[in-house]
Amino acid sequence: MEAAQNTNTIAERAAFLEEKAKEVRLKIVNMIHKAQSGHPGGSLSAADIVTALYFDVARIKPDEPRWPDRDRILLSKGHACPVIYTCLAMRGFFDITHLDTLRQIESILQGHPIHKTPGIDMTTGSLGHGLSIGLGMALEGKLTGRNYHVYVILGDGEINEGLVWEAAMAANKYKTDNLIAFVDRNGLQMDGFCNDVMPMGDICEKFNAFGWEALHINGHDMEQILTAIEKARSVTGKPVCIVADTVKGKGVSYMENVCEWHGKCPDNTEYDCAIQEIRGNV
Repeated sequence: MEAAQNTNTIAERAAFLEEKAKEVRLKIVNMIHKAQSGHPGGSLSAADIVTALYFDVARIKPDEPRWPDRDRILLSKGHACPVIYTCLAMRGFFDITHLDTLRQIESILQGHPIHKTPGIDMTTGSLGHGLSIGLGMALEGKLTGRNYHVYVILGDGEINEGLVWEAAMAANKYKTDNLIAFVDRNGLQMDGFCNDVMPMGDICEKFNAFGWEALHINGHDMEQILTAIEKARSVTGKPVCIVADTVKGKGVSYMENVCEWHGKCPDNTEYDCAIQEIRGNV
């Protein structure tokens, strides 16, 4: 399916992406309902960011998934893989019928991203490792003279992990300005509200203190997402973190800001309601 490359203004691109994100959300809910397994809450909260990357920002070649000069996209919060699987399928990395095989034995779409899936750059899901892996890829790009960016999508619960901050220190030391991290700040993790489980304070201030350029946006506003990414790509001499305020379960009213929908699957009635809401019929 097409990307937003033929439109010009931020507003035009954003309008295109908003429609794509709606389609992405529909497919996320459908595949999780069909599988009766998966993580809808964090997949839906990240849908706008991931849609913007795959349908507008990232340099990718669906017919050449290992193109050496491609931008790398790492879903460090790997349990939210339905969102990245949907975007990969819609962009043509593999046949869209594979979405009906989520978490099945022998499927290329397992419960966390695996490297053998076309378009997946690294197996992720053991939380806290994605930023270190992304840093390694960014350093490779610097050392080999390749002009690509590495985008790492983190959860706000995930950044409780100490390895994230070790990677943040190293990324600043090596001036990896080709590394852009997103924090999907939906405020919830599996055991409850992030501020109750492990308060992180001002995340932008933390990344700034580690020598990063930090930006704060509404993670469901496509114009803000695109503007922040363009600014991040223009920064030199240091990495950038985009802290995106989002809503867990965004687009489905009964899932929004409800901890139980971290890894719960909708029954038939809940599924029908979700589809209607995303389509705008309710």
